[in-house]
Amino acid sequence: MASALQVVCLLSLSLIGVVQCQNASGNANYSSSIQDLPSYMQYINATRNDPSPVTLNIDLNDKSARNSTASDLYGLMHEDISHSGDGGIYAELLANRAFQGSNYNSTAIPGFNGSLIGISENPVEATAPVLTAWAPIGEDVRMTLDRLHPVSKALPTAMEIDFPLDADGEVGFQNFGWWGMDVSPQEYQVSFYVLGNYPRNQANLTTFHVSLRSNLTGEVYATSTISDVAVPYIDYLKLSTTLHPNMTAPNSNNTFVVSFDGDQVKGQTYYFGMFSLMPETFMDTPNGLRKDIAEAFYDMKPSFLRFPGGNNLEGLSPQQRWKWWETLGPLVDRPGRVGDWGYYNTQGLGLMEYLQWTEDMDIERMLAVYAGFSLDVYGQSGASYPEDQMHVILQEALDELEFCMGNTSTYWGARRAALGHPEPFPIKYVEIGNEDWFSSTYPYRWPYLYNGLKEAYPDIQYISSAYDENEYYNISIPAGEVWDTHHYEEPSYFIRNFDFYDNWQERTNNSGVEVSLGEYSAIQIDTPSGIVNYSFPADLHIFYPRLVSALAEGVYLLGMERNPNVCKFASFAPSLQDLNWYNWTPDMIAFDADPSHTVLSASYWQQWLFAHYRGHETLPVTNTEGDFNPLFWVATIDNEKNAVYVKVINILNTSVPLTVNMPQKYQSVNGTILTGADLNSYNYIYNQTEVVPKPINFTNAPVTYSSSSNGTFQWDVSRYSLNVLEFGL
Repeated sequence: MASALQVVCLLSLSLIGVVQCQNASGNANYSSSIQDLPSYMQYINATRNDPSPVTLNIDLNDKSARNSTASDLYGLMHEDISHSGDGGIYAELLANRAFQGSNYNSTAIPGFNGSLIGISENPVEATAPVLTAWAPIGEDVRMTLDRLHPVSKALPTAMEIDFPLDADGEVGFQNFGWWGMDVSPQEYQVSFYVLGNYPRNQANLTTFHVSLRSNLTGEVYATSTISDVAVPYIDYLKLSTTLHPNMTAPNSNNTFVVSFDGDQVKGQTYYFGMFSLMPETFMDTPNGLRKDIAEAFYDMKPSFLRFPGGNNLEGLSPQQRWKWWETLGPLVDRPGRVGDWGYYNTQGLGLMEYLQWTEDMDIERMLAVYAGFSLDVYGQSGASYPEDQMHVILQEALDELEFCMGNTSTYWGARRAALGHPEPFPIKYVEIGNEDWFSSTYPYRWPYLYNGLKEAYPDIQYISSAYDENEYYNISIPAGEVWDTHHYEEPSYFIRNFDFYDNWQERTNNSGVEVSLGEYSAIQIDTPSGIVNYSFPADLHIFYPRLVSALAEGVYLLGMERNPNVCKFASFAPSLQDLNWYNWTPDMIAFDADPSHTVLSASYWQQWLFAHYRGHETLPVTNTEGDFNPLFWVATIDNEKNAVYVKVINILNTSVPLTVNMPQKYQSVNGTILTGADLNSYNYIYNQTEVVPKPINFTNAPVTYSSSSNGTFQWDVSRYSLNVLEFGL
């Protein structure tokens, strides 16, 4: 496991900025990519080819044999990768809204150690500001970047618009959004900052026309006029308005336009910065989340959110780490940072927004704190804070927790209150770092940070991001804390390791230590060697999660459900992918600018099903006939609904007869099935329902079904299927 995980980290470094996109820096092409699937999987290698009947006896009487289930098992992990934040769940519609930075590509170059930035959108200064996503309107209108008139200390670069002396008709500029933008009947909040150039100022009042238009036909869907503006030349003026389209645009190839009457502005120069075009958001939270994506997450019934990463927590250098305090306050005061995945992060989705996200969804917070290790794009093994400087990193984490939970008499608690949230955000879980097996320094960084944080906040449960993955050391994790393990594997890996967590604490001498499956997915079809090829060859790689992904991942998660004393958390990763720019596939949800194109994958629906049917206690199950593989199962009881849930997965290419015996009569039985035409079935933009949960029609089941007085239920479990049976007692 250690070597495979190390390869993942190396791959993460090599893929920074090496994105697959149709038009990362242009403005004309918005159609989302549909990946062909040359790889084909006929069966799961780890399948035992035995369709013999299975009989399960579920014990409802011996309550001492039950275990409380892991109440927070299924959750979310988010970091800004594949434009999952900016251009993704963060609802802002304008790309490059504040001219903070640009895209880059780091790659290995012969003759040098490690990686270098080989390609940059700004060819002069890597990651520096550019005018991507913007274009002038009108003949001879000049658009440039300007650093002589900074919008704020945090935003030193503005956009300069020079109008020619003979300007006539409509002039101005437009923004093409994140490969387009959705226009529909709702309210859009618009704001931007403007400053005039004194020598070119004609001292007249200016009228600003703000609109949403089709980039194909020029049709105007909504417009607003801000009249008689005296544009200042010392301090920027913030202008705000709203737009109200009364129709839905036929596609997302639309633009945001700020325009003027050429005769009114001819010969003048204006500076602009910090634009925002915000649609209605999830729970109507200001500066909040894109509705369709957030609603899809919310509908999964997650228990927690791990944020803000992921590699994106660590930074490409210690100087570019995720500095939580720089993500607070007005957007005009947030500088942004060079993200770890090939593009600049606006930090519009900052610490406060993440905390509000968890509050809006009523889920627990798993806060990942920077642990003194950065990936360092130029290095082979990252950059670590020296042991004698770790007090700086500890204080950063302590301050962050004070901001989240401190009362208003504390410095950071008062700052939180000043931002509109005097009530604390309780934190139950803190992860110290991310994938720190990649470094050689976690053996001193982990205990230093753990001991310091535990002393200050003893009630928090702390998560180590390493244990035994690095061949040179093991991390000692105290009882009561958690190990975060990540698995990007072949389907058969998950099948073969179904029982990995059985007696794990005893087997590894980790008494009292729990486990978080912080990142997982099936990323490659089975191969004879069983070794994952992290260069993602097309003949092996899984682009969209498939039915085989859901089945294999589901089997592994059943193994976790069977061991609630060990298995605490699980979250698929990555969670989101913009189809126009992606660093990594597969992802749980794929999207583009058009909400009707948002694709909920087979893996999404697997976790959706498991999260919707969580009992309060596991039930003892004895298999008197048959064994695990090709059927896998777990049974729990919901004490509030007085219902038994039996989750059953069949990985065989034929049905398997199943008998379930309970010591009492059940009053009803309902079932839900997740399956598809074959193992390679998947959901995509133009077929979003190939693999979705459907009710089971037991009336037409291959084995006769009756509401038996003796508590027996018989049914043929369909081939290649994930099923949840609900027995009402």
